Amino acid sequence: MTSNSLRDADIAYTLHPYTNAVAHEQSGPMVAMRGKGVRVYDDAGKDYIEGMAGLWCTSLGWGEDRLVDAATKQMKELAYYHSFNHKATEPGIRLAETLVQMAPVPMSKAFFCNSGSEANDTAIKMIWYYHNAIGKPEKKKIIARLRGYHGVTVAAASLTGLPLNQKGFDLPIERILHTSCPHHYRYGEAGETEEDFATRMAADLEALIEREGPDTIAAFFAEPVMGAGGVIVPPKTYFEKIQPILKKHDILFVADEVICGFGRTGKMFGTETFGLQPDIMTMAKALSSAYLPISAVLINETVYQGIRSGSDALGAFGHGYTYSAHPVAAAVANETLAIYDERDILGHIGQVSPRMQERLRALADHPLVGEARGIGLIGAVELVADKATKENFDPARKVGPSVAAKAQDNGVILRAMAGDIIAFSPPLVISTAEIDEMFDRFEAALNAQAEGMGI
Repeated sequence: MTSNSLRDADIAYTLHPYTNAVAHEQSGPMVAMRGKGVRVYDDAGKDYIEGMAGLWCTSLGWGEDRLVDAATKQMKELAYYHSFNHKATEPGIRLAETLVQMAPVPMSKAFFCNSGSEANDTAIKMIWYYHNAIGKPEKKKIIARLRGYHGVTVAAASLTGLPLNQKGFDLPIERILHTSCPHHYRYGEAGETEEDFATRMAADLEALIEREGPDTIAAFFAEPVMGAGGVIVPPKTYFEKIQPILKKHDILFVADEVICGFGRTGKMFGTETFGLQPDIMTMAKALSSAYLPISAVLINETVYQGIRSGSDALGAFGHGYTYSAHPVAAAVANETLAIYDERDILGHIGQVSPRMQERLRALADHPLVGEARGIGLIGAVELVADKATKENFDPARKVGPSVAAKAQDNGVILRAMAGDIIAFSPPLVISTAEIDEMFDRFEAALNAQAEGMGI
């Protein structure tokens, strides 16, 4: 098909996620045709540095032959089998063993899904099932955070604290609560240190728990670094103050590692970076470098024992997916984890991430930038109308989307999020030279936006 016919067919037949359907009918898609390393190429042959690793996920970049070969080999041996009713495959068994053993805190079992949304949705069901099994049927409410992101299924989108994921969908569902967003730059009070702000955030959480009744609160979900809500790095001492409150009230802690897991923050898991002690961990994205869909839920022994007794009483744990532990996806995930180890991906991140953070934080001096923030190989700039007051631009002006569009025209793909925030999350294999090229392209777009606004 020609480029024009591809675009016409897409407009005619595809409903796109996270897309304005009316605008799409007018503009059509950017059609990605191939990828190599940190770059993708469109149907006209133009190259783009993929500054978001796709959707925070293509950690090893494009064209990794070992992952292609792992999928091909497994497809020839056993293209599909399931994990229902005591069935298993070697790749799924190996992956469960590896994940449980590499977990940064003691975990007992791995359960496999196909996306981060499914993993978090599954975690919710497990939490409810667990509390029923241990005789605490009233302990069902779950707390997430405003601006947190945990997926788009009915339950996971209810956890997500972003209006776009709930408006029009009759969400959130009952028993899902939200506490304050721990973004010091945006919500800190005048003169309030990060530590004092963290103390206030912890007090907000405990006040919510007390209002609702501790005996009704089952779990607390948190991303180590909040991703789609704006790449919000927790303020100093935040998790140190949050976790004792959860322990005090016997509330399970779920660490959503869907974005942070497998090196993004500089450690293998964000749980390590911020000293977390979760009872449950969810992960996806970089688990297979996004070459095939797969996600996992890790549970500790306490949660497992509850599910174990419940499944015996009811006859089975009545949850699972046709493609849970799909052998081809599991084989690719196993090979991805092997590559991380053999190529010392954490060592590489340690070498190149200081340059990314240096280039990122230098943008704080730009007249359009209120805050530049990040850790490891993830970061964001928040664009503001007034640097002194932190006043946002009128959303109708679409300043963030305009900058992202200019960046794409300039050959770097980034993500504009609510609040005129531009995110960076390149493949973990990016080089220092490619980091510089990515920021050079972005700065040209940012300067063009400022010039067009007369700034």
